[in-house]
Amino acid sequence: MAKWTAFPHAGAYRFDAASAKKHWARLHTGDAEPCPKDAALLEAWALFHNGDFEGATAAGLALGGRGITVANKATAIYANYLEPKEKTRLDLFMTVAERAQAQAAETPDDANAHYWNAYALGRYSQGISVAKALAQGLGTKVKESLERAIALEPKHADARIALGAFHAEVIDKVGSLIGGMTYGAKKDVGLKLFQEAIKLNPGSAIAMIEYANALVMLDGDKKMKEATALYEKAAACTPQDAMERLDVEMAKAELEEE
Repeated sequence: MAKWTAFPHAGAYRFDAASAKKHWARLHTGDAEPCPKDAALLEAWALFHNGDFEGATAAGLALGGRGITVANKATAIYANYLEPKEKTRLDLFMTVAERAQAQAAETPDDANAHYWNAYALGRYSQGISVAKALAQGLGTKVKESLERAIALEPKHADARIALGAFHAEVIDKVGSLIGGMTYGAKKDVGLKLFQEAIKLNPGSAIAMIEYANALVMLDGDKKMKEATALYEKAAACTPQDAMERLDVEMAKAELEEE
């Protein structure tokens, strides 16, 4: 496999097992992943939080079990933000989806197995076009996996963000009538999910970014001012690790383009 693109701010974050454990609650407010007792697993997570996504993936896969979650998160975040080749990105998302599906079959009560399956399929769907993905039945799989993740872990803010985005994107592509009848997509449900996510994780830049995108998808120009304010708030967030840094920088880049 080709070498992964390095995190552009190498050395900015210096977590080890002990500091990852100390700051766990803050770092994992979004995904509600339980803090591991195993030092090797904490080390794998430290690699992720430092931006060594390739190293975190390798370490997680070597550990197996809940290490698969580290590998899936590291691969998915890397693919979403740093992989320059579209085909490689899509292949990585499908790899994550397949690993997460196997993990969910083995440990069906693991909320993040369902979440990373949905996240990867959702990003893959955006890559091939949402309309094409819906025709392939991927939309239903994404929705069901996210609803399962939230049922298993009611404080899963990131699953709410992804499910809110699902409702907005389906309505944006096929309209509220077909979206509601065929896929169960509803505007009010989608917006409520974003509001719940931000309540659970108030400092989440990605929650603000995705909420802003959904507002524009659902209501167009009349929500542009509110969406811009959300982007500005996201850009002003203080990132605590490499993933959050990528979220904040995405918000800043979007504002510069306006």
